[in-house]
Amino acid sequence: MIPTIPPGIERILFTEEQIDARIRELAAEISARYAGRPLKLIGVLKGSIFFLTALARYIETPIKIDFLAISSFSNKSGSPGVVRIAKDLDESIEGEDVLLVEDIVDTGFTLRYLLQTLAGRAPNSLSVCTFLDRNSRRIVQVPVDFRCFEIPDRFVVGYGLDHNQLYRNLSFVAVMKP
Repeated sequence: MIPTIPPGIERILFTEEQIDARIRELAAEISARYAGRPLKLIGVLKGSIFFLTALARYIETPIKIDFLAISSFSNKSGSPGVVRIAKDLDESIEGEDVLLVEDIVDTGFTLRYLLQTLAGRAPNSLSVCTFLDRNSRRIVQVPVDFRCFEIPDRFVVGYGLDHNQLYRNLSFVAVMKP
């Protein structure tokens, strides 16, 4: 089925079929790494919900799911500023194998903060899985253990990613018009 392209969209970057196929491959990699061990998926709200849900359906090891939300504030020059947790986890992660699930890893500042914060809570292991990796904008080097797609330095929406809270519900990832 050919999707309807909303106004403001330049082009589709990844189709629904491409996304589903890649998520299945990624879930198989994760299942192999954590075979026989329970895994806690921690989604970073709101953008990761679509990806985390699809990924969880295909992981073949027992999983638990929890969420946290972050707020980041830039300074007046536009450079990255303060990151804080706006909604914390509902349960402890102490002694658990944790997979932090992100919608997109960009500069690395937010992910570095989250990894430092979660590592301080004594998980058995802590890995990162991201739907999209925009490595070309990385300022802080952070570990990304699993990634669906690497993307160019363009503003993208769909499959959980938004522009002013719109477009999250697109079943594909698209590049916004400049």
